[in-house]
Amino acid sequence: MTKTVKVGNIAIGGGTPVKIQTMCDVKTSKISDVIKEIEEIYNLGCDIIRLSVKDDEDAKAIKAIKKSSPLPIVADIHFDYRLCLKAIENGADKVRINPGNIGSDDKLFEVAKALKSNGVAVRVGSNSGSIEKEFYLKFGRTSVALAESALQKVALLERFGVDDIVVSAKASDVKTTVETCRYLHQKINYPLHLGVTEAGSLDMGVIKSSIGIGSLLLDGIGDTIRVSLTAPIKDEVLYAKRILRSVGLDRNFVEIVSCPTCGRTAYDMKGLLEKVEKATKNINKPLKVAVMGCVVNGPGEAKECDIGIAGGDKKCVIFKKGEVYKTVEEDLAAEIFISEINQLLSEIE
Repeated sequence: MTKTVKVGNIAIGGGTPVKIQTMCDVKTSKISDVIKEIEEIYNLGCDIIRLSVKDDEDAKAIKAIKKSSPLPIVADIHFDYRLCLKAIENGADKVRINPGNIGSDDKLFEVAKALKSNGVAVRVGSNSGSIEKEFYLKFGRTSVALAESALQKVALLERFGVDDIVVSAKASDVKTTVETCRYLHQKINYPLHLGVTEAGSLDMGVIKSSIGIGSLLLDGIGDTIRVSLTAPIKDEVLYAKRILRSVGLDRNFVEIVSCPTCGRTAYDMKGLLEKVEKATKNINKPLKVAVMGCVVNGPGEAKECDIGIAGGDKKCVIFKKGEVYKTVEEDLAAEIFISEINQLLSEIE
């Protein structure tokens, strides 16, 4: 079990549920726009928000944003240690820095002192584009080089007594990301932040992130995640939730399983599926629902589901735990099936 690190009122690691993060894509000094984005992703289930701090205006804006933000704020800073100090002064709950580019030891010491005196956590790490030269020369562009580069940054902070640390190491290559995080998991007990960096557009980015993040979560590795997409940040949050659900780390939702259909399908199964998804998408209760194409395999294949439906010959059968419950006319099937789902949901506390 990893160490617990507090970020505002949120705990990362220590066996707590995996937290979802994203990063605002507007300039931080545009306070009202940032708050609008934060409110949207909070309502979608995000846990932590990261803001880029490029100048004094951004650092000062954190104070006003924090007053309205329902989420803890992480300040993302590079190259200028003074911006890090100002972000902490203005209420950042956590900072993301690269100790290697923040300045000399004296400057890093000032940052460390501010972190400790204000109880602020820090995220450090590396990505495939920032491997320290010594590790690149020793190991090549490999997962070991990426991991050792991250560990060096951790050691720099530890030297100044900082231990509220979250570590990340990311590559745009899925295999490298997974191997790197497995290596780090064996070396440290700090919480690990997972993600495939520069994963791409929604189409490919979701696939790469699902494989990379999902593989590690199934190994029991990872305490916080970001699905990095060239897409609206709400999509990052939605797909992060779906990854957590797919690996069994979020059970408070209506899970729908459905068959791919074949020539035996004799009713508008896809249309019914759309109606069921729409009726249940915002429900945070654990229920497993099956929408199947035919009665030949439907009930048997979906026996572990709480309720299901399959169709054929102008009629549909509704089944519970694999046992046929009732038969209904096809044109009434969606209405009756959704009513039965709602009845089961009402019985769940």
